[in-house]
Amino acid sequence: MKFMIPILIALLPVASVAQSQSADAPGVPSGAMPKATEVLVIQTPRQGVTFQQFTPFMPAEIRATVTLYLNGKIRQWYSRGDGKGVIFLVDAKTEDEARTIIETLPLAKEHLWDTEYIPVGPLMPLRALMGREAQQ
Repeated sequence: MKFMIPILIALLPVASVAQSQSADAPGVPSGAMPKATEVLVIQTPRQGVTFQQFTPFMPAEIRATVTLYLNGKIRQWYSRGDGKGVIFLVDAKTEDEARTIIETLPLAKEHLWDTEYIPVGPLMPLRALMGREAQQ
């Protein structure tokens, strides 16, 4: 058992790649996909949109974003390190649920963003570290 943990830790990157495959993909067992617990939302300005086009909507955007945060809909938000947009971690189980939340924001209503939705969940291979009881 004491040798098993380092082996499992070494295999986690490989297992996470396997986890990222579609549930319908050959070789991926049914039920092996993680249950989405949140949706990662990445927003970048649409091609050709200028900072000046964003400016009039920023006060309302900030208020609406803070309201979603205070209501527990947005759990975390970040500015992209490259300065090209924002990233939200949204309390939603599906892409459609997250889209419904994000489309209430003023900049989304104005179609100034390109938005990517990525459902995320627990790293399923971690169950192997917990023993047989946790795998059931």
